Amino acid sequence: MVVSDAAGAVEFLRSAFRATGDAETNRPAEIRIGDSLVMVSQAGEREVFPAFLYIYVDDVEAVYRRALAAGAVKVEAPWDTPYGDRRAMVRDVFGNVYQIATRNAPT
Repeated sequence: MVVSDAAGAVEFLRSAFRATGDAETNRPAEIRIGDSLVMVSQAGEREVFPAFLYIYVDDVEAVYRRALAAGAVKVEAPWDTPYGDRRAMVRDVFGNVYQIATRNAPT
């Protein structure tokens, strides 16, 4: 993702998703969310380019609440999808959209 405030975006990811990693000066930050690596770049050479990420977590409701507390806005409250995921969706202040999901046990 390319954002207007890389340090702010990294802090959001750390707060909402318990991501690890730090903002870097003059290079993209490598941020881990679970076992995934997300690159966060400061706009400048490249224009702002938001991301749309689908992130599996252990507890949709807890992560959804943390994301809202960290400044995200609700796009979609948690619900059970027909394909078996419990999913919510939020947008951060940088325009990035996150679908947050937990796979439901099969019935």
